[in-house]
Amino acid sequence: MRECGMLEMHRVALRSASLCKQLVVDELLIQFLLEDNILTDSMAEGILAEQTSQKRSWRLLLLLPKRGPRAFGSFCSALRETEQRHLCELLALSQEKDGKETQPEEECERRAGRQLIQTSERRRERYGDSSLPFSTQEEIEAKRARTHEYMEYSLDADSPITAPVLPCTHDLYLSQCLKSYVMTSSPRGLALVISNVTFDPRTAADLDPRKGGEVDEEVLRKLFADLDYAVTVRRDLTAEEMRSCIETFSRRPEHRTVHSCVVCLLSHGKEGAVYGTDGQLLQLQWVFEAFDNVRCPLLQNKPKMFLIQACRGEQLDCGVEQVDGPGRTSSPSCEERDAGREGPPAAGARQGGDLGLPRIKLPQRSDMICGFASLKGTAAMRNTKRGSWFIQELNSALRLHARDTHMADILVQVNGRIKEREGYAPGTPYHRCKEMSEFTSSLCKDLYFFPKYQPHSS
Repeated sequence: MRECGMLEMHRVALRSASLCKQLVVDELLIQFLLEDNILTDSMAEGILAEQTSQKRSWRLLLLLPKRGPRAFGSFCSALRETEQRHLCELLALSQEKDGKETQPEEECERRAGRQLIQTSERRRERYGDSSLPFSTQEEIEAKRARTHEYMEYSLDADSPITAPVLPCTHDLYLSQCLKSYVMTSSPRGLALVISNVTFDPRTAADLDPRKGGEVDEEVLRKLFADLDYAVTVRRDLTAEEMRSCIETFSRRPEHRTVHSCVVCLLSHGKEGAVYGTDGQLLQLQWVFEAFDNVRCPLLQNKPKMFLIQACRGEQLDCGVEQVDGPGRTSSPSCEERDAGREGPPAAGARQGGDLGLPRIKLPQRSDMICGFASLKGTAAMRNTKRGSWFIQELNSALRLHARDTHMADILVQVNGRIKEREGYAPGTPYHRCKEMSEFTSSLCKDLYFFPKYQPHSS
């Protein structure tokens, strides 16, 4: 039977300026279109590589009319699944204005409708009655509300990605395994996420609640679980509780049988330290020492990752005009400065006991990589609905590229994405602000996650 193309009325509807302006194209919507074989992997990567939501929308809407008779129905289904039902109504109104269609085209529409019903049934079987589990209720409400005010929030910062981490291929593993850290244990390692969102008003009155911090912790929990880590999340700890939690985590006997570990600290901060909920500081130097080759021998020669989402000072980066650069976007995201405060010095660096010298000497500290949300002396940026810039971009980069890119290059990609971002900061020059992330590394090999790959199973 002859394959039909997309109905002309559907083509016209997709060219709506209002649709392009209001559509939120994120990884979740793209994932639905991938599952329905409407987009190819290369098309999806090309769309998601665009820097702004409007550019992603424009690119997707140009592609859809070329993807056959099922594309329109699948797109409408994806809109419903991602809480954009209002756009389905917009498309329906647009179709009413179009002329009559021929009988063969009507048959194509009926076939597309049957495909849409089958797709919905498959998704209900897979995900249950609630479409898909979103990270937070705030995220759902942000998707539903499409007023002008909310468009300011969503143009440059979509909801956290929930697309699955793609598996590493056998060929990639064979090409990289000899020059990389061994990363084949299951789980790959243990991960600890400490997230301070609410601070004690009696002892930390100048530390505001970190709105959006709860989104970051859920994003990291899901991300590292998908990368096959055993994840522990702790919320709202004092400085002493953070110290005790980290010390206990560093001594867990399971480190002996796994190949890496991850520590994520999300809080207010200053250079070299993060705040507990009691307003006291935990020194990062102490954290790194807790996992060095002396104090944590079970992780010797294994990669140890640290992610610090906190300010490193009070300075707000307002950016500079780029010579011969492009004009700035007209509608930046609505962000909140994750401001650190100066505070009393914390207790001195922890002193560890003598655990004995290994037969082959190692530097006291090695095989570590640490990603910082901001540069020394500067404030970090956090979207109150979507979470922090740094965690957003890290989540995106790892989900899309962990299958074939090592961690240092992932963090370079994160730096590049954050460099392009711009936020709204009332009271600053031009009401604009920037951020620049950075990382330090003492890794001695490439650090690939080799997601969902086990050598003995190939």
